[in-house]
Amino acid sequence: MATEVPIRLYLDKLLKECRNVSVDLALLPGPVKSKALHAVADRLAADEDGILAENGKDVEAVGKSFENADMKDRMKAAVARVRLTTDHMKEMVERLHGIADLPDPVGAVTSRQERPDGLQVSRVRVPIGVIGVISERSPLVTVESIALCLKAGNLCIFRGAPEWKLTHQAIDARFREAATEHGVPPGAWVLIDRQEKEVALDLIRSARTLDALIVRGGAGLRKTVAEQAKVPVLCDDGGLTQLYIDEDPDISVAQNLVINSKVQRAGASNALDTLLVQQLVSRQFLPPLINRLLDEFKVEVHACPKTVALMGQMAMTGHTAIIPATDADWHTQFAGPTLAVKMVEDLDEALAHIKVHGPCLTAGIATTRYESALRFTREVDAGAVLVNVSTRLHAGDSFGMGSDVGLSVGRLHAKGPIGLEQLTCEKYVAFGSGQLRRPHPVPDAYFDAIMLKRP
Repeated sequence: MATEVPIRLYLDKLLKECRNVSVDLALLPGPVKSKALHAVADRLAADEDGILAENGKDVEAVGKSFENADMKDRMKAAVARVRLTTDHMKEMVERLHGIADLPDPVGAVTSRQERPDGLQVSRVRVPIGVIGVISERSPLVTVESIALCLKAGNLCIFRGAPEWKLTHQAIDARFREAATEHGVPPGAWVLIDRQEKEVALDLIRSARTLDALIVRGGAGLRKTVAEQAKVPVLCDDGGLTQLYIDEDPDISVAQNLVINSKVQRAGASNALDTLLVQQLVSRQFLPPLINRLLDEFKVEVHACPKTVALMGQMAMTGHTAIIPATDADWHTQFAGPTLAVKMVEDLDEALAHIKVHGPCLTAGIATTRYESALRFTREVDAGAVLVNVSTRLHAGDSFGMGSDVGLSVGRLHAKGPIGLEQLTCEKYVAFGSGQLRRPHPVPDAYFDAIMLKRP
């Protein structure tokens, strides 16, 4: 049996040509990238059965990993998570066609001005370079990440979750064949299929190769990256999602916002974590809402003492009881069917709570008062601030950007959805006609004579 190549050597060999390839990729014309992505989408659609067959092997492997009969429920959940369906494949193909049709951001001029001396100064979008993606999520994220990086002229180094190893390989092979047939240079992305944790750790420390990192996963992965990475993190989906119900809201609108924000996909990064309710409307607003969350949607509610007191009769009348909240609940991104609920005295207290319990990924307010809405949008620091909108709409497609690779609360690049434009940076380009920084070392009176002097 052959000895496996040490991780460091494996990664060095894999990343050796990345910097050179990224230069060629940055210069790839927009029509070539679009045509290649359409071709990739068509290839995945045509080979759907083969991809699903490989996914079936991944599903089988996950099922066999749960040998203990007592772990049956966990096994079912794990198998359901890994299994791809025809609907998933259809969504993957549609996303690829959608990305292919988006305007190419590379080379776009974002501003232009003429200076008093005639200098023409422009800012132009250029690719970031080499972007590492560490993902614990489904192959849809794999395809989306590689496609968005490619469209923005970046080289993507992708390390996915081991549960989808064969699925990733099947998708990668078809992606690579179709893309190279349509003019994309070989090595335009790198798929890491070694599953050791040390590979991911070495990757996030590869400052000589990577220009930025994208993290798609849970709190554990984000914590590891925050502690170990030596590369700037472009986005990681981290941060709380909080919604404040102001005094005098439209009750039915506000209840729908809460239910959609929490229940539409409870595990999403922009699903609701903390609900803040102005105490004057809480008696009318909270009891029917909490009853629906508990009984109809099976959401576990962690509540402040005032809310517990308000709902105190529920356990006695046969309802599922709410749970007293702990301090940790106000700092937790639940990524599941759990919601923290707190009564606040007014907008001031709501703003103070959001400020203290952060970072805030998505902040929303339900209100009929323009003054409250304006103040909330001005004072809250978040990736996106929403007025009378479900927090689940904090996403690239909802904001007219198309697909995104995640959400950011960062301060050194873009906040909110990281789409095509956010996968580029800007450089200055200046055109002139001989402009000089004054004073010039050669006196003006003698300038022409000196420059025309023959040897």
